[in-house]
Amino acid sequence: MKVFVTGTDGYIGTRLAPLLVSDGHEVVGADTGFYRDGNLFTAPGVYSILPTQINKDIRRITEKDLQGFDAVVHLAELSNDPLGENNPELTYQINHRGSVTLAELARKVGVRRFIYASSCSVYGLGSDAPVNEQSPVNPQTAYAKCKALVERDVGAMASKEFSVTFLRNATAYGASPRMRFDIVLNDLCGMAWTTKRIVLKSDGSPWRPIVHIEDISKAIRCVLLAPVDAVNGQVFNVGADAENYRVREIAEIVANTFPQCELTIGAPSADNRSYRVSFEKIHARLPGFKCAWNARRGAEELRDVFARIEMDRETFEYRAFTRLKQLRYLSRTHQIDDEFFWKV
Repeated sequence: MKVFVTGTDGYIGTRLAPLLVSDGHEVVGADTGFYRDGNLFTAPGVYSILPTQINKDIRRITEKDLQGFDAVVHLAELSNDPLGENNPELTYQINHRGSVTLAELARKVGVRRFIYASSCSVYGLGSDAPVNEQSPVNPQTAYAKCKALVERDVGAMASKEFSVTFLRNATAYGASPRMRFDIVLNDLCGMAWTTKRIVLKSDGSPWRPIVHIEDISKAIRCVLLAPVDAVNGQVFNVGADAENYRVREIAEIVANTFPQCELTIGAPSADNRSYRVSFEKIHARLPGFKCAWNARRGAEELRDVFARIEMDRETFEYRAFTRLKQLRYLSRTHQIDDEFFWKV
């Protein structure tokens, strides 16, 4: 299968693309390159440069770029809540309109499958009872609202000729060459390694489902290979029921994984984002999918990577490993304009 993947130089893309290549797919990547300043490690077989990669913002992808592909896997957006809230209008322009336009172009040139990396953050507020794909969405941030809007607008395009699938990923974690330290488990592991101390700014009571980026990549692989009737127009929560944690439970797992790490839990926070998610559907209805990772194994993976590369605090706090820091740097140094297009 010939697959066009956006975001191949990002956190998930650097793990996903080699996996698809190893499966025998012909993969062409597209990435605007915002995060190439950061490379945490090199690992043969985990990340390799694709033979063909387009250096392009998704808003500038053309029909010509997409011609001849069997599938599009769309990862590339402004990722996470703080970055989305930094400029909500621009977030809508890129994440909502840019993603919908990409799907429209793919459908127009005859691409048969479109897989969109959505997020469990669309659930926003919930109770202790798990939500599932039939539950109402209640997004609380620009980032999450855009995910819900893309699902709505691209979902309306589904047909026998154009299969669309939405993967609502739990909060990602795991080692990647294009590392992110602005997501919960990775951040806590970085703190534990560099300071031997985890300080939660809240009481850690909100629920967060988490999922390893390798399991996200395997879900995408399974959708590509699944019968169209099994995935067309479908939404799948990506994760495992056992991987729903309160934030303080994730912190406790990390503290117990890193030697001599002290954990301090704070007071209740005004942040009301909390959701516990059911992942029954993906395990029952997506052929071949099963999560291989859990929080403890993920923390151990990061501990071992940090030890191998002798990671120091300067590396942990480096701007390129935090999305908002990096984009502010590129803007402040006039490398990108007010609409996040490269100036040079």
